[in-house]
Amino acid sequence: MQDPAAPYAGLTPDCVLDALGSAGWSGDGRLLALNSYENRVYQVWLDETPAATPAAPAVVAKFYRPGRWTDAQILEEHAFVAELAEREIPVVAPLPLSGGATLLAFGGFRFAVYPKCGGRAPELEDRSTLEWIGRFIGRIHAVGAIAPFRERPALDLTTYGEEPRDYLLSRDFVPTDLMQAWTSTVEQALDGVRRCYDRAGDLRTIRLHGDCHAANILWTAQGPHFVDFDDCRTGPAVQDLWMLLSGNRGDMEQQLRAVFDGYEDFCEFDARELHLVEALRTLRLIHYSAWLARRWHDPAFPAAFPWFNTQRYWQDRVLELREQIAAMDEPALAP
Repeated sequence: MQDPAAPYAGLTPDCVLDALGSAGWSGDGRLLALNSYENRVYQVWLDETPAATPAAPAVVAKFYRPGRWTDAQILEEHAFVAELAEREIPVVAPLPLSGGATLLAFGGFRFAVYPKCGGRAPELEDRSTLEWIGRFIGRIHAVGAIAPFRERPALDLTTYGEEPRDYLLSRDFVPTDLMQAWTSTVEQALDGVRRCYDRAGDLRTIRLHGDCHAANILWTAQGPHFVDFDDCRTGPAVQDLWMLLSGNRGDMEQQLRAVFDGYEDFCEFDARELHLVEALRTLRLIHYSAWLARRWHDPAFPAAFPWFNTQRYWQDRVLELREQIAAMDEPALAP
C-alpha cells in the first residue's frame, strides 16, 4: 500500500523502468515526465519491446493514482477505448501483452503502456477544425450509446455538485469568514443546476470521454486523435461538447453550429441538452475545488497550485459562482 500522504513517493525512475521491464519493455534509461497531476505519466525510450507488440522507439507509461479507481473501473475504461479503436476512431488505446492484459502491476502501482502519439493543440477558432472534431465526437457517442458502463460512475448533480460541496465543508477548507457567503452561493448555484435539469427534462445518458477539452485532443496532419479517457463516465452527450466553446454567446453559438455540422453526420443530438451547458460548467467549477482539496496532501499539488486555499481563492470562487447563477437563468444556446 502506498502512503496516502505521498502516493508516488516510491515511484522512482528505477521503479518506472523496472515496472516496464517486468512486462517485457526494456527501457534504455531515458525518461520524460509528461504533464499529469492526477496520475504519473512518462515517456520511456526503449531498447526492446515485447514480442507481441510493435517495435517502437518509445512508449508512454501511465501509473494510476493509488485508490482512485478500482481495477474493474480501469479495465472498463480500457475496454471502451479499445471498442472505439476497433471502429477506426482515432483514440490512443493501451497496448496489450500477449495474454491481452492492459492493466499491469508492479511495486504496489498499477500501470498501462500506450503508444507514443504526438500532436499539437487543435485550433478551435477554425470552423473546419471544429467540424472535424465534431464528426469524431459524434462517432464516439454513437459507440458510447450502444451499451452502458457497469463500473464507471455517472456525472451528475450528486457526484459533481453535492458530494464535492460536502467534502469541502467537512474538511474546513473554506475560511470561517467566507463560510456563509460560500455556502449560500453554492446552494444557489446547485438550485440553478436543478432548474437547468428540470428545463432539459428526461435525457438519455451515454458513455462519454468525460473530459473532452482541447488539451485532450491532439492534432496532426491527419486530423484529431483523442487521449486520456481517465475521466470517462456516464452522462449527457453535451458534456463532451461544451468545453470546446468559448467567448460570448454569439461566438459559442457559431462554434456549436460548426461542431454540429460534423457531429450530426454520425449521431443525433437532443437540443434539450443545451439547457445543461452552464449547469455542467457550474458543476465542474465546484468539483474542481474539491478535486484540489482531495489531493492537497500530495506534495505535487501545493507546489503546482500555490494559489489554492488562500483567502483570495475562495473570494474568487464566490464571485465566479454568482456569475454562473446568472448565466444558468439565461436562455439556452441556439443550436
